[in-house]
Amino acid sequence: MTLYLTIFNNVLHRLRFSKFISVIRADIPESEALIEGLLQNGRLTFDQLVGRTISKVPEGTIRPAREEIRMNFNRLVSARYVERCPKAEPHFNPQEDEQSTTARKRAPKTAEEVLSLEQKVVNTATLSDPERFSEIPYSMEDASKTNDRPHNVVAGAKRKHGAFEVDEELNSTIAENEVLWRVNFEKFIFCLKKKFCADRKKPKLKVGTHPIWESFFEANLTDKDTNSVTSSIGGILEKLGQKEGGAAMSIGQIQPVLEDLQCTTSTGEEFTFDLHKMIEACRNEEIESLVKKKYGQEAFTIFRLLVTQGCAVETDQIIDTTILDKQIVHSTLYKLWNDGYIDTEKIASAAGTGYAQFFVWRAKNTFREQFVDNLYHAALNLRQMVNYIAELLLEGSKDETKLRNRKNILILALTRHDDSLLLFCDF
Repeated sequence: MTLYLTIFNNVLHRLRFSKFISVIRADIPESEALIEGLLQNGRLTFDQLVGRTISKVPEGTIRPAREEIRMNFNRLVSARYVERCPKAEPHFNPQEDEQSTTARKRAPKTAEEVLSLEQKVVNTATLSDPERFSEIPYSMEDASKTNDRPHNVVAGAKRKHGAFEVDEELNSTIAENEVLWRVNFEKFIFCLKKKFCADRKKPKLKVGTHPIWESFFEANLTDKDTNSVTSSIGGILEKLGQKEGGAAMSIGQIQPVLEDLQCTTSTGEEFTFDLHKMIEACRNEEIESLVKKKYGQEAFTIFRLLVTQGCAVETDQIIDTTILDKQIVHSTLYKLWNDGYIDTEKIASAAGTGYAQFFVWRAKNTFREQFVDNLYHAALNLRQMVNYIAELLLEGSKDETKLRNRKNILILALTRHDDSLLLFCDF
């Protein structure tokens, strides 16, 4: 029996299609139409992509050759923006997995990530990296028809004979007509992560350091480590040379700036920035900002103190540290406790203090989960409002202009709201 599983992250990614296209527009602009086709249709064969791309060309414009489309497509595969679809019907036996889990429990305990059933099934279906990102091979027929191919590729093609030539032709035909391709969301999310971190730190940067910061993220060496960005000094200089005024900067000017930006290095040739540390700070700022908007500056001050301390803090200590009025502190703590942001505990006083008991307060361990739950509800409400207005427009409402303007405002709000979802759910 075949069971189907909803991948909820992919549902969220639908909100980000415009952001994904902007990533390609900045990196490989000539492949934008191909990515757009995969985003709109989910998965397609290369042959279907070629047909769609050619059909979208306006009349009177030169249509791209199949070979040109293939070269642009292979660039997407090489950059890992596109991958081959996973196995259609992976075999996953929960009983066997439970047995292996039980055996691991008997073994000495090690730090091991607990995977959900959904993730286990996805991992079972996932192809190996060489399979996922295997480009479409060039067929002999195409080699004889085009002169645009690099010389070494054409020369190599001429040396192939007999059965090997037939195999190459067959592999190319299968890759074009039978293999299904899809967008690699992991790559796009990592690109959005880098952009988010780069943009988030910009307002705090010193004058003149913006180009260096941007170049550092653009020159990232690997996408495998999603918790840090590592760039070589040579790559940073190359990207910096493409920016206005960047070509004149030397290594001696760049290195001190990178160190000020908390980038670490062991050799002086490669610099690494810890995304995880920055994201933790950004998450706290996001929640603190919500507390400030909802409860005011006093609540923001108290909540930040509790989050920073990371332990139980006595009421009098909160009053002394924040220098706030006693009544304001008591009423604010009650509001935060009542809404589930903080916890409190009653502790008996030591003899001779004059008090029978006192209260200590700490930031609740689940305040982030509560915040994320609110983010999901807000995103759902915005999406439902957009869908409702879209239905009114289809019915032919009299106030069409107002409705369209309202819809555009809601879509913009949803796009901005997605930055918060990305911060809490995809890092």
